[in-house]
Amino acid sequence: MSQFDKIQAREAGLHKKLTARQMSMIAIGGAIGTGLFLGSKFAISFAGPAVIVSYAIGGVIALLLMACLAEMTIAHPTSGSFGAYAEHYISPLAGFLVRYSYWSCIVLAVGTEVTAVAEYMKMWFPDVASWWWIVGFSAALIGVNAYSVKAFGSVEYWFSSVKVFAILAFILLAVIVLFGQHGISDGMKNLTAHEGFAPNGFWGIWVGVIISIFSYLSIEMIAVAAGEAENPEESVRKAFRATVYRLVIFYLLSLSLIVMLVPWTALVAKGASSPFITVMQELGIPFADGILNFIVIIAALSAMNSMLYISTRMMFSLSRAGDAPKMFGKIKANGVPMNALILSASGIAVASIVYGINPEAAFPVMISLSMFGAMLTWGMIFVTHFFFRRQIEKEGRVLSFRVPGFPVGTILGAVLMLAIMLTTYMTDVFKSTLLFGLPFTIALVGLYYVLRRKPQAPETLTQAEQEQV
Repeated sequence: MSQFDKIQAREAGLHKKLTARQMSMIAIGGAIGTGLFLGSKFAISFAGPAVIVSYAIGGVIALLLMACLAEMTIAHPTSGSFGAYAEHYISPLAGFLVRYSYWSCIVLAVGTEVTAVAEYMKMWFPDVASWWWIVGFSAALIGVNAYSVKAFGSVEYWFSSVKVFAILAFILLAVIVLFGQHGISDGMKNLTAHEGFAPNGFWGIWVGVIISIFSYLSIEMIAVAAGEAENPEESVRKAFRATVYRLVIFYLLSLSLIVMLVPWTALVAKGASSPFITVMQELGIPFADGILNFIVIIAALSAMNSMLYISTRMMFSLSRAGDAPKMFGKIKANGVPMNALILSASGIAVASIVYGINPEAAFPVMISLSMFGAMLTWGMIFVTHFFFRRQIEKEGRVLSFRVPGFPVGTILGAVLMLAIMLTTYMTDVFKSTLLFGLPFTIALVGLYYVLRRKPQAPETLTQAEQEQV
């Protein structure tokens, strides 16, 4: 048994119930969220119509990441995913940092999502206290994740379907108007009017790339879900292919239509809401605010559902690696690591409470740590892939799925992620990302060496232990 076979063996016990169809929808659903519907306005304010270029660059990074993950995941499908790969191909410390930084960033991020849902619900129910929605939606999604991985996959499939249908409907309407009522010539004029295509030059485009990366975050969850797929190789292949063309359609096409239909200055004007709402109002769509509010709520609930799932699996993997208490590695008879789910849900509750008590003070810290953890994880995936391929070539192993062009794409992705992370310090908006993230990483390194003073051998739990909670 190889060393990685031992890692897969210690993470055994989860049920393989996710279908290829669910995996494909989960992959694209993770990348379509509030970052597209709401965050795109923020990117447009920096880049102007050149936001198309910003999201294209971010899309290249996302697709390079997906390619690296697909190659490693098909070779080693396991719920520990990129954390397990970093542990095996770089070092146990690298695996520890990736797993804990990713787990903490997801827990903090979902805390902001659930509070955002409560704010969106006020549009229809202004007199209902926010905590009712926070408790209600959290309980429902925790229940879904606690029931079975199949239930998670089904709910996430339908959440993602709603988002995909909404984007396709928007694109169809926008194309009809652009080539009919407005005329393509008017659309082309909007791309260069109002201080030109890139009003803030290359810097504005590059800051837009940072925002685009936040929009694409969560596509990496497909690698975690592969550990519970019925046929990991087929599922990951299909998910990778689907993501390639869907990202182009959903992001680049929709954003291109937005900046062609409405001058970018109107999209970011004071009082303007989501660019999608602004365009729908321009098109004369009745109840545009309510339609998009519903879609954004679905997007946020989808994010919550996915984040509960992947944070639970990361904590499960940490426990099985001996880097978290053994109780979080136990599995119920239905294949759910219930203790890890409870811990992740508790973290979400804490984040929600902190945010609810003092959002002005809590939000910058929570978002900064969340962004840093996510960017660190993406960067480490590229680094891990480099070590992975070097080891594979050294051993002379043949991969059933192989990304062409190595090591160019891998090195390019790592360099771009490093550049993006360093750029955050040079902006007023994202400056706190490194200020909070670096001390947090140093603290994790310290925790690793404290825990390793008393070596504990990772082990695969017996079936009796897995069912004990």
